[in-house]
Amino acid sequence: MTDKKTVLLSVLTLFISLIFLQNIEGRGVPMKNIHWLGHDTFKITGEKTVYTDPFNISKKDIADIILITHEHFDHCSPDDIKKLYGKDTVIVTTQDCATKLTGNIKIIKPYDKIIVQGIEIEAVPAYNINKQFHPKSKGWVGFIFKINGQKIYIAGDTDRIPEMKSFKDIDIALLPVSGTYVMTAEEAADAALDIKPKIAIPMHYGSIVGSTSDAKRFVELLKNKVETIVLEKE
Repeated sequence: MTDKKTVLLSVLTLFISLIFLQNIEGRGVPMKNIHWLGHDTFKITGEKTVYTDPFNISKKDIADIILITHEHFDHCSPDDIKKLYGKDTVIVTTQDCATKLTGNIKIIKPYDKIIVQGIEIEAVPAYNINKQFHPKSKGWVGFIFKINGQKIYIAGDTDRIPEMKSFKDIDIALLPVSGTYVMTAEEAADAALDIKPKIAIPMHYGSIVGSTSDAKRFVELLKNKVETIVLEKE
């Protein structure tokens, strides 16, 4: 009898542990398909493979879709894009980036909505309000797109802007936290409170500007307010 109780207790403990792990992964939002490759570069896998702002790509791969937010060298890098480009790859980007690239390119501007290989993609504004590195007049963008049933927002290089309050039902928000050219950790935390995603992930640190301390500060500010996950660079 004791052995049966021990087995039942072990099974129950395992079951509870699995539920706990699922919850801490992000309120049931799968995270295994999101890979941070540094700076603003993410590889997001699912029914399609999506890369964002490829920069310092260390190994070749084939992307179905490449999203490029603006023309700065650490976001629109032709050499890195070539490492991910295949015969069916589609690049979604702004007009000024398109002039630097070759291939199958879809040109967008803020508020455009398109469907690429079955993936819904919306371009949203991204700009500075207290600095001049990313003027609103440039028409640069962030993206909201759906993959694996997840609605993902990648902010691009931006400050906390009023438009963020209009973004609805975001599952995962990828937000810059390093300051200087983009939001500080404090501003990014306020932006997360505006957006109200299920999960907020810091980016744009540890490369050209910013450090892990910015990511940690972001997490601290959102404790018990918005769930945060700091991804390890792959």
